[in-house]
Amino acid sequence: MSDRQIIGLLPAGGLAKRISPLPLSKELYPVGFQDFGDQHNWRPKVVSHYLLEKMQLAGINQAYFILRPGKWDIPEYFRDGRMLSMNLGYLIMDLPYGVPFTLDQAYPFVRDAVVALGFADILFQPQDAFVKVLARQQATKADVVLGLFPTNQPEKAGMVEFDDTGRVQLIIEKPPQSDLHYMWGIAVWTPAFTQFLHEYLIPLKANPNLSQLPEIPIGNIIQAAITQGFHVQAETFVDGTYLDIGTPNDLVQAVRLGVEGV
Repeated sequence: MSDRQIIGLLPAGGLAKRISPLPLSKELYPVGFQDFGDQHNWRPKVVSHYLLEKMQLAGINQAYFILRPGKWDIPEYFRDGRMLSMNLGYLIMDLPYGVPFTLDQAYPFVRDAVVALGFADILFQPQDAFVKVLARQQATKADVVLGLFPTNQPEKAGMVEFDDTGRVQLIIEKPPQSDLHYMWGIAVWTPAFTQFLHEYLIPLKANPNLSQLPEIPIGNIIQAAITQGFHVQAETFVDGTYLDIGTPNDLVQAVRLGVEGV
């Protein structure tokens, strides 16, 4: 693992419009159950718990949720992270214009760390995905490593083109059609990309018309870094699965699959 501290980031600024109304934040939607060691003592397991477990398996013991104001049920549920034997903190997002701005809210806290990014409303396999992504970062010394999952729905994903060495050449966000077969779903990156992201957003934040512009996907900024010469690698999970509970059909599928997580 990295000599630097590894910190998880979980952006949780969305409004869950596609599955509204909900009685709670979508990151706390129960999917399956957790076993407390007794067949009569099973408790609901929320979707973001699965992500935190995968981070913890990779030795990540500190993570920040980055919240939209009002989503106080998330810190109320996880509190300090003791239920996962992790140290959890909570940051409040500022500009509500997409994931890059949400992530940049953590800049003062993670600027010298390796960042592990996961989305708290996603269920994915394999269980050791972050272990493998971090191992590739160590082996290749890449600035960014993307965890790739197979998909037949390119219009919903950031599709990735990469060469035989795993070097990422192109990221295309939500193309209506694509000959590419893999989307990225998790990532780790070094302080070099954290700084690049921060500086990329500075002129955008100064734009008085920012609220009228389309949201910029984080994949577009990773692509901009590739164009600037950053080394981006792919860790491909050929048999991996990836399920976004923020869409109605996938939420139904996740609830049906239950305990297995995906």
